[in-house]
Amino acid sequence: MTTLHMVNKSPFEKNAMQSALGHALKGDAVLLFEDGVYGALKGTTVASELGRIAGEVKVYVLGPDLTARGLGGDGRIADSVTVVDYNGFVDLVTTHQRTQAWL
Repeated sequence: MTTLHMVNKSPFEKNAMQSALGHALKGDAVLLFEDGVYGALKGTTVASELGRIAGEVKVYVLGPDLTARGLGGDGRIADSVTVVDYNGFVDLVTTHQRTQAWL
């Protein structure tokens, strides 16, 4: 049974992303949205953690939230992170048996 872990808080202000990554199991996915998108940036303290789990847990970031924060389209997103749109968000929710919001 796979879980979609949803993180909407910046990893530089809250520990929600670290908690989600720590609880994610092989086959799970993590979706970064709202201020959680800052966790998808290259060269940050959390970027190495994303690389470490890349083979077991897929990490996604919501593209419109990147754009809203001026972060979209300039190569600043970690290579191990996949950008999705709203339809991709819905697909993630429907393809995982559970969702877990990390506040």
